[in-house]
Amino acid sequence: MSAKSRPEPRPSTAFRPRSREVSRIEAFSDVVFGFSLTLLVVSLEVPHTFHELMTDMRGFVPFAVCFALLAQVWWLHHNFFRRYGLDDAKTATLNFVLLFVVLFYTYPLKFLFAGLFNQITGHAQTFDATGHAISWIEPQQAPLLMIIYGLGYAAVFVIFVLLYRNALSKRDELELTTLEIFDTRTSVLESGFQAGVGILCAVVAAALPARIGGLSGFIFFLIPVGMTIIGWRRGKARHTLEATLVPQAAAD
Repeated sequence: MSAKSRPEPRPSTAFRPRSREVSRIEAFSDVVFGFSLTLLVVSLEVPHTFHELMTDMRGFVPFAVCFALLAQVWWLHHNFFRRYGLDDAKTATLNFVLLFVVLFYTYPLKFLFAGLFNQITGHAQTFDATGHAISWIEPQQAPLLMIIYGLGYAAVFVIFVLLYRNALSKRDELELTTLEIFDTRTSVLESGFQAGVGILCAVVAAALPARIGGLSGFIFFLIPVGMTIIGWRRGKARHTLEATLVPQAAAD
């Protein structure tokens, strides 16, 4: 095939990263994320007996769930700074607030999932110094726990909404393409949806009778459904937008 008949390369539709090196904001953030993961560790010392080992092993599943949730937040954080490379005052402030929320909610996160797993496996009760059985949570306390968790979850994604909106406000400075603007708006929509689920959980927990308020946690099962719908609809719209823009870019 001659050089004249060789087809032109297809213009890239991927999001162009504005940063490839770790900034001071990211370095500090990684330290905080690492410290949060340390707080999730099942035990800070090596067990001395096999019974202690098996007791610690029961914490593996809750630790894995909490680890996955924090890893999700870290990945979103990583992608944001790779894509936009922002280090302005507003981004730094929002980032510090995000890290504060992550640190503050590490123990409630661990408490919730450790308690749920122990209840499922029949280890929900502990014993005090006098030998009396103590439940990990009383039924009337469950709504408040779900309010705390729901608001914490919502706070994380509200901050991401604000971060992405700040990036949109700097679209000219960042020279965002039409597709990159579309992708940023998709990220705002996805983060806003997840924040809404957290708020809805807190509202339902407060509205339900105390004895069943803990059931509000099932609202979080809306996340995979909603994210799938958003991904499908926005993906379809992006494909249509690509079909319009790519021929124009090839012609130019």
